[in-house]
Amino acid sequence: MIPLLLMRLTGFVRTGRALAPLLAGLLILGVLNGGGRSQAGEAYAVSSVVLFPVLAWQAKLLLDIEPDVQRRLAVVSLGRRREAAAGLLAAVLVGLVTVLLALSVPWLLGGVRMPYRAADAPLGVQLAVGGWAHLITLPAAVALGALASRAATRSVTYGLAVLASGVVGAIVLSLPASPLAWLAPPLMSAARLAAGPAGGPDAARVVLLSVQAVIWATAALTGYAALRRHRP
Repeated sequence: MIPLLLMRLTGFVRTGRALAPLLAGLLILGVLNGGGRSQAGEAYAVSSVVLFPVLAWQAKLLLDIEPDVQRRLAVVSLGRRREAAAGLLAAVLVGLVTVLLALSVPWLLGGVRMPYRAADAPLGVQLAVGGWAHLITLPAAVALGALASRAATRSVTYGLAVLASGVVGAIVLSLPASPLAWLAPPLMSAARLAAGPAGGPDAARVVLLSVQAVIWATAALTGYAALRRHRP
């Protein structure tokens, strides 16, 4: 499985497909953070939401890197589960690199303002919660990218439709005011938690949102596995 994982990562980088989502994400974050200064929690709150479509697109591109025939040969050689796991793990690793770069952008552009009020959360807390908001976004984005991949949809058009509708639906449904927020990954709730409250986040709320993110990603990946079983 490791050689297949490395082959997909190498192909993703050498073909140049890694550049488009990475540059798009960095450009958006550069515009958002270059126009003014905000506290780390606020900067990371925006970043975690903005990165969701970028990470999902990135995962789809990586999983689509192989021709269909080559993917089928990998399934025959390794088995369907190991072949799928290699692709998902590669998408997670690439996503982690993107997240780390995104966490650095506000600092590189001088867009972070240190806490200056007594009610502000300590910098360490803001960094920890901001990193957490990105980490719970990653599995949901990879799962959506997998659902939109050619192996699941068998069509570029259908894949793009799944990706676009999934991104819009996840963001809209995740709004705290939405009665169906429990059906979506907690993107907006996690972002609001990262941006405040001033005294630091409620630990129980962090755990609850983390569980919701894991359940959503698991359900989406289960659907991906089911689609893969019914397609060659």
